[in-house]
Amino acid sequence: MFIQVIQGKCYRRNDMRAAIEEWRDERAPDVVGWLGGTYGFTDDDVFVAVVQFGSSEDARQNTETREHSDWWARTRRLFDGDPVFHNCSHVALAVDEGFEEARFVQVIQGRADDPDHLEAMAAEMQEILTERPEIIGATLAVDESGTFTQTVAFTNEASARHGENPPAPAADGVRRLDLRQPWFANRWG
Repeated sequence: MFIQVIQGKCYRRNDMRAAIEEWRDERAPDVVGWLGGTYGFTDDDVFVAVVQFGSSEDARQNTETREHSDWWARTRRLFDGDPVFHNCSHVALAVDEGFEEARFVQVIQGRADDPDHLEAMAAEMQEILTERPEIIGATLAVDESGTFTQTVAFTNEASARHGENPPAPAADGVRRLDLRQPWFANRWG
């Protein structure tokens, strides 16, 4: 599996959501290997997209099409500045079902002390899921620089806050991005 994280300042929330939905409706059915995505805005207007593909090759093939290039040229202008990309080949899922039911998603990012321990970090997240029923799904993705992005999907924000501080992997500069109105897309509906 491969995850691409795209994020950046965006004050045009409705336009960005329309652009993502356009891609989902018009492009996604023809994109081999696209599995889905989690999208949303933080309170301070940072747009975050965590997009899953079957492989890095699937993601690469998508970006090389003229249709995608045209869509991206229009969509890129919605950002206030340059968006940041994290292309993550090291991916772990902890309960990949139920994301669509989430009413609150926390995106945790930092630089992993040892990205080779992805399996241990994922196992720790799986253990937390058994102890915290308000967590209904999570992903963990690490790019080549060791920057990780972890998404944790909660049934609601109040439950998330009650059990605050879902552990992040041992890392430097950890920050949490709260998506209070997340939306989701996947190949199946």
